[in-house]
This record gives sequence, structure tokens and C-alpha cells, in this order.
Amino acid sequence: MNEGKRSGDRLERVVAEARRQAEQRERGYRAKALRMYPWVCGRCAREFTRENLSELTVHHRDHDHDNNPPDGSNWELLCVYCHDNEHARHVDHVRGAGYGSESTGDTGDEATHRPFAGLDSLLKGRD
Repeated sequence: MNEGKRSGDRLERVVAEARRQAEQRERGYRAKALRMYPWVCGRCAREFTRENLSELTVHHRDHDHDNNPPDGSNWELLCVYCHDNEHARHVDHVRGAGYGSESTGDTGDEATHRPFAGLDSLLKGRD
């Protein structure tokens, strides 16, 4: 029991430290981006004020959160809705399921559960 608790405590510390570092990194580039750019979503053009500024996010154009050039050329401000949409589109594109792209159909998400396996044998004697 103690070993499990120690393992859980260690995991909690590692996760907490990773979150702290991510928040610290984000505060740096977020603050810079908010000083550099107008508080307007780059997609839907929604305007933001101090009251709702938490709904405006910094999007990395190349999807690399460690690529933060001082001139802000890898950033754009997006509202949370447009930001979620952009990331969903990126995932679709990476998987090859984006609009206008030819997909091989292999997304790597093949189902392993077969809910109707053996159903035909169960139904044969019912006629």
C-alpha cells in the first residue's frame, strides 16, 4: 500500500510540475501576444475586453508550442471556439481525413469489438 501511495504521490508531483511549466511558458508568450495584437479573434473577428479576455487564446500557427519567436510571427489570437475548431481541423488533416484530401481510409482507429459476432448462428434456428 505504501509503495502505491508513493508512486501516486510521485505521479501527482510530476503532473503538477508539468502543468506549472506549461502555465509559466504560456503566460510569457500570451502576455506578449496580447500586447502585440488587437484583442480580436483572427477567424470570427469577435472583439474582446478585459472582462472576457480569458476566452481569447494564443494559437501557434505551426502547432509547435515551443516555437515562440520574439516577433510573434507564429502566433495568432483566436477565441476558444475558433481555436478548438482549428485544432480539430489539424487533427483531421494529420489523419488524412481533411476536406479535399484523399484519405486511405486507414485512420489507425480500427474497431476491435464485434458486437454482432456469432449473431447469424443464433438466428439460424429461429425460423
